[in-house]
Amino acid sequence: MRLRTAAVAAFGALALVLTVPGSACAAEGEFQYTYTGLDGAPRIAVLEDPENGECVTLPEVADPGAGSPAHSPRNRTDAPAVVFTEPDCAGDSFTLRPHTGHGSERLKLRSVLFL
Repeated sequence: MRLRTAAVAAFGALALVLTVPGSACAAEGEFQYTYTGLDGAPRIAVLEDPENGECVTLPEVADPGAGSPAHSPRNRTDAPAVVFTEPDCAGDSFTLRPHTGHGSERLKLRSVLFL
């Protein structure tokens, strides 16, 4: 009797684990970057829990003809972040490690992809 009860409990637990949806594919944490505002002052923008595998063109610097790119990225997410010099994850790229990856003012970016 005990064996049957244990088997039923184990089967129920396995069924529950298999039916619970997995967590969303998002990099948990913040990705921060600096850009130049319309008044010429530096501004800091943050992406909160960005989706993995989706290219994010930074809205403040999306148009290469309208202004300078963003710089000084800080990757405080739990996923590697690949920053690109052009919108739509094009151009030269550089990978920032999870949690502590960062770049200086010399690292220019217009889009980012989280792996």
